[in-house]
Amino acid sequence: MAASHGWLTSLPNQLAVASSVVNHRSAAAASFVVRASSTDASLTEKDCLRRRQVLVGLSALTAALSRAKSASAEEVPENFRAFVDFTDGYAYYYPSDWRDFDYMGHDSAFKDRFAALQHVRVSFIPTEKKDIRDLGSMEEVIFNLVKNIYAAPNQIPSIYEMQERTVDGKYYWTFEYELESPSFSRTAFATIAIGNGRYYTLVVGANERRWTRLRNKLKVVADSFRILDI
Repeated sequence: MAASHGWLTSLPNQLAVASSVVNHRSAAAASFVVRASSTDASLTEKDCLRRRQVLVGLSALTAALSRAKSASAEEVPENFRAFVDFTDGYAYYYPSDWRDFDYMGHDSAFKDRFAALQHVRVSFIPTEKKDIRDLGSMEEVIFNLVKNIYAAPNQIPSIYEMQERTVDGKYYWTFEYELESPSFSRTAFATIAIGNGRYYTLVVGANERRWTRLRNKLKVVADSFRILDI
């Protein structure tokens, strides 16, 4: 496995070469998966102007990430990789032996190679809110979310833990919950946050029988979610 990279410290260098999605899937892959938009290589005057505008935007993003570098010296933990989406403005860690897959209605997702219920997924919807606290109190918002959105009619929801944290002026709520049904139970962490005019949700979980063994590992994923300004 490749050596760990800085969480935000190495992103400006990644940006210099990230003209397309770079997804390292082998054991020797680097610790970052970077998603970014490509630029047009045409040499017409109009396209050259467009390229200059893109470069100005990329320079601004690099500068922003450089500022973040001074605020965080955190490194990607061993046995994790960092997924970074410059286009949609978010990033998080996921276990290095998980693989990406399509999860309907979600922007990105990774799952365990052998246990499909062990996975992380991220989605977002537009919002006019500026901060997650604009939705109301943390307890009320999370209770309504788990009971009325996450739980199916035949599931019994339980909420075990709620935490608020702030990173670079942005607030994040992370909570642990269980959905119990007659046939099986699933436990998960969710992290919700608002930025870039979007309401982001990250969910990472596993079958209840595996939860005790995996809980600390999956908490790293939930706590790693960050919004990047776009």
